[in-house]
Amino acid sequence: MLRRILHWTATGLIIAVVLASAAYLWDIDRAYERVRGKGAVIPSPYGNIEYTESGSGPAVLMIHGSGGGYDQGELIAQAVLGEQFHSITPSRFGYLRSTFHEAATWDDQAHAYAHLLDHLGIKNVAVVAMSHGGPSALVFSILHPERVSSLTLISCGVASSSAPDQVETDERGELLTTIFKYDLPYWAITKLFKRQFMELIGANDAVIADLTSHQRELFERFIDYMNPVSLRSAGAAFDNKATLPGERIAAITAPTLIFHATDDTLQLYHNAEFAASAIPDARLVRFERGGHFLMGVEQSTIRATVQKHIITHDRS
Repeated sequence: MLRRILHWTATGLIIAVVLASAAYLWDIDRAYERVRGKGAVIPSPYGNIEYTESGSGPAVLMIHGSGGGYDQGELIAQAVLGEQFHSITPSRFGYLRSTFHEAATWDDQAHAYAHLLDHLGIKNVAVVAMSHGGPSALVFSILHPERVSSLTLISCGVASSSAPDQVETDERGELLTTIFKYDLPYWAITKLFKRQFMELIGANDAVIADLTSHQRELFERFIDYMNPVSLRSAGAAFDNKATLPGERIAAITAPTLIFHATDDTLQLYHNAEFAASAIPDARLVRFERGGHFLMGVEQSTIRATVQKHIITHDRS
C-alpha cells in the first residue's frame, strides 16, 4: 500500500512539473515574441533608443516605470490617452532593446529623449510619466524646457526621504530588483503568488479586494507585460540605485499635474508633496486610496484630467 501511494505521489509530482514547465515555456515564448522586433531602434550618442508610436493629435512622450519598456508605455497610453493623441513610447535605458551603460545618468536619458524627438521632427511634447519614469521626465523638463508643453506625474518617484517608512519601501525595491533578474522566478512568483506580488508592487489588501473585473484585468496585464524580465533587469537595477532629482525640480517651468495616492507603498506620498511644493504652480490631485495602481483604480478621473491638461497647454 505504501509503495503504491509513493508511486502515485511521484507520478502526480512529475505530471505537475511537466504541466508547469509547458505553461512556462508557452508563456515566455509568447512574451519574447510580443516584444521581438515591434519597436523601431535608432542610434544616438547615448546608445540605441527603442520606441513605438501610435495615434494622431497632440504629441505625448509616455515614460514607463520600473519593469517596463515601450510595451508598458503603450498600456499607460491606452489607459489615460487613447487614439486622439500621438503617443511616443520609448524604452528607457536598460529596457528591452534600449542600450544601458554603467555610467548612465538621468541627464543622459533626458538628452536621449531630446535626440528621439529630433529624429521624429517633433519640437515639443506633453510628457506623461508613471512611477520610476518620473526622474527622467523631471530631468527632461529641467534640461529641455522648450520641448515640454506640459508635465504629468502619476505615482512618480521624485526625491529621497529619511522617513521611517522609506526603509520598508527601499527593501521592496531591492526585492523587486532581485525578482526582475531572471525570467523563470518572476513568472513563477506572479503565477503562484499573484496577490502577494500585487501587494509588493504597492497595492494593499483593501485596494486589491475592491478591484473591479476591468481593473483587475488591467493590473494583471501590467504584471504579465513585465515578461520577459531578463530583458529589463539592467534598467530595473539602474532605477533602484540612481539618485532621484530632488531639489533640481524647482527649475521646472512646464505646467505640472501630479496624481498620487496616500496609501501608495512603493512610491510614498512624500514624493507628490515635495513635487507640488517645489515645482512652481504645480497642481496636486490627492487620492486617499488606490496604492501604486492608482492609474487603474481612478482611471476615469485621471484620464479626463490628463487629457484636459495636455490639450489646454498644447503648443503644436
